[in-house]
Amino acid sequence: MRRLFPVTDETAARASGGAAGEDGGGAAGGALASGGSGGFPGGSGGLPGGDLVDREWSLAELGLAYAYPEPGPGEPQPWLRANMVSTLDGAAQHDGRSQPISTATDMRIFGTLRALADVVIVGAETVRQEGYRPARARAEFAGAREAAGQGPAPAIAVISASLDLDFGLPLFTSPSVPTLILTGAAAAPDRMAAAEKAGARVVIAGDGVGVDPVRVVQALAELGHTRLLTEGGPRLLGQLVASGVLDELCLTISPMLTAGDAQRIAGGPSVAVPKRFELVSLLEEEGFLFSRYRRT
Repeated sequence: MRRLFPVTDETAARASGGAAGEDGGGAAGGALASGGSGGFPGGSGGLPGGDLVDREWSLAELGLAYAYPEPGPGEPQPWLRANMVSTLDGAAQHDGRSQPISTATDMRIFGTLRALADVVIVGAETVRQEGYRPARARAEFAGAREAAGQGPAPAIAVISASLDLDFGLPLFTSPSVPTLILTGAAAAPDRMAAAEKAGARVVIAGDGVGVDPVRVVQALAELGHTRLLTEGGPRLLGQLVASGVLDELCLTISPMLTAGDAQRIAGGPSVAVPKRFELVSLLEEEGFLFSRYRRT
């Protein structure tokens, strides 16, 4: 992973030796502004070590850059962030999968976000399409997770109305922590029984067949999971956006054009009033932009 820098109004100028606001390329390919401190480790300008150098960020630095907000007084409040990737023309997938539009650095951030989370929320269709596996324990984050009171790896929480899942997959047969399945109270009893027989924990988060996103967040918080991460897919993310429960979006913008009819990062009915988020931080590497937005 190289040329991964917080982008500020000084980045391009510092890379080229000019003053802020001058034209020029530099590491960021231009003078782009961040919308906040972003919590980056290191010195001047938030850059690691205070120097604009072409070097790989450590996982510890990434962990600090993407740390969840510090909890306030009282009971910890849940914080739901999404991690998605999109091409320049808005495609969230290519040939039904996100991997072709991703990059090694994107996957490194993907792993870091998982290592910081208590639970990873994912839609059943994404489990089927992406071949989801259990989250793995990572030695690099073991100490930080223990200090935060977390287990060795996050649980995977699958959102499914039908529970039409292959319970012979490793996600259910060999997770380090039991996989959760969130569904509605009216889901088929035989499918719920099959899920529990396979070792999954079924959590009711809706009165009908499907789930209520607000109740999903509440149910996970009641289980002690307050650092929440969702990886989609687009339909699930659209439901979370529409319900107003999304606190943060980590969006990788891939410098690719795919055309076609691929889904956007969020689908479903539109909201009555567009949701406004603010830019918290922006990183760049080889044309890929790694952005973080929080609700205003």
